[in-house]
Amino acid sequence: MNGRRALEIGGIIAGVLMIAFGIGALVMSINARNTVSTEIKTEQIVGSPDMNPTDIAAAAQEAGLKDMTLPTCDVAEQPIETGSDARCFAQYLRIHALEVTGGLTYAQMGRFALASDPGDPKGTSNDAEALKDEDGKPVSNGTRNTWITATALATALNVSYMAEQIALFGLIVGIALLLSGIGFIILALTVLGKHDKPATA
Repeated sequence: MNGRRALEIGGIIAGVLMIAFGIGALVMSINARNTVSTEIKTEQIVGSPDMNPTDIAAAAQEAGLKDMTLPTCDVAEQPIETGSDARCFAQYLRIHALEVTGGLTYAQMGRFALASDPGDPKGTSNDAEALKDEDGKPVSNGTRNTWITATALATALNVSYMAEQIALFGLIVGIALLLSGIGFIILALTVLGKHDKPATA
């Protein structure tokens, strides 16, 4: 076996392996996207009527929220079925949480409700200033707990969006591997496969 023939066989083997990896990447990516969609649909989430740019802008203004990046997507009264839908819902969910907290985030709120003003979402982390229950224990800041719940759900929704995007990237990589493998085989057969023929008289 001469060197040209060895390169030809090596090129074909490399091409076949790349095609195999490409097909594997495609299958895994399609399965991942289907899994994300199925799991999101299982939760049966539906966007609230104000989850559109116009209504959320009015609600944010009414709540006194300033310097906020408002969502531009629209999932009002629509079922959340894809990662993109989930990401959009999460953006609106954050605005809803900020409406409840008066624009305060987790780090800006105390663990306990204030004794002097239990309705103040800022609360306090000082036991001495905290509202006490019947047993004399500090009452937790309900507004802060609402933020924690909203953030946990939004994070899960954003993760599903990220998973869908990674699956999309996997599809692109799979197609690239598939085409590269086919190209390797064609190159091996058409270029390296041309053996020198004996000259004719």
